[in-house]
Order: sequence, then structure tokens, then C-alpha cells
Amino acid sequence: MKNKALFLVLTLMVVSSLTLATPSPALGFSDKDLQTSQMPVADAAPEGKLTKIDGRMVCMVRNHAFDEPQIPIEIKGKTYYGCCEMCKNMLAKDRRQRVAIDPVSRKKVEKATAVIGVGANKGVLYFENEANLERYNASLGQ
Repeated sequence: MKNKALFLVLTLMVVSSLTLATPSPALGFSDKDLQTSQMPVADAAPEGKLTKIDGRMVCMVRNHAFDEPQIPIEIKGKTYYGCCEMCKNMLAKDRRQRVAIDPVSRKKVEKATAVIGVGANKGVLYFENEANLERYNASLGQ
């Protein structure tokens, strides 16, 4: 019985370490922010200075920019975008997928109306205004 319990505990530790992202203080994230969908997929965290991008080019679930417009979904009068049916369904069903934390002001923003900045690797962040995007870039010092 002890071996089963130990196995279960170790399994849970491994699974949780693989599925939880570590917030990045450099980007203005905290543990509390993990309750929203702002935290980008590990390999999609934006690199370098960000450039403003049209929301139609972004999967708002994966927080990743694409070269072509994504699938639109209208929810309560606002248009969000997903790269596939799964992402489209997640946007429809889970409000947390539709909001982000501005890394400068730390305020919650609707992804449909946010100013979106894309990095060199196509990872994105969401801002409440262009001034915050500019402040973010200035804080990088590059």
C-alpha cells in the first residue's frame, strides 16, 4: 500500500511539473496570473521587442501569431480568433481564454479589444493600449 501511495504522489508531482508554467516576473506575470490564459505556451513566449499585430492574425488560445487570418468567433458582440476548431470551442466555452493580463499595467484586458504585440518567434502579449506596448519594449532595453 505504501508503494502505491508513493507512486501516486510521485506521478502527481511529475504531471503537475509538466503542465504548470512558471510565471515570468520579467514579463510582469505572477502566480495569480496563471488563473487567466495570458501565460503563453512555453515555446511561444515572445522574444525581443514586440511589434503591433492585427488580432485576426492571432490564435487567442495558443497566444501565437500566424501569417494568415485565423477562424473568427463572435461572443457577446466581440470577435475573438482561434487557429482550429478546438481553440474556437475553447474560446466559446471558457471565459478565461478570452482575457489576458497586461504585463505593464497588470490589468485584465479582453483579447478581442487589446493591443497585441508579437515577438520575433510569433509569441504574443496583450496590452490595454499602445502606450503600454511601447513601455514594455522600452523596458527590454534592446
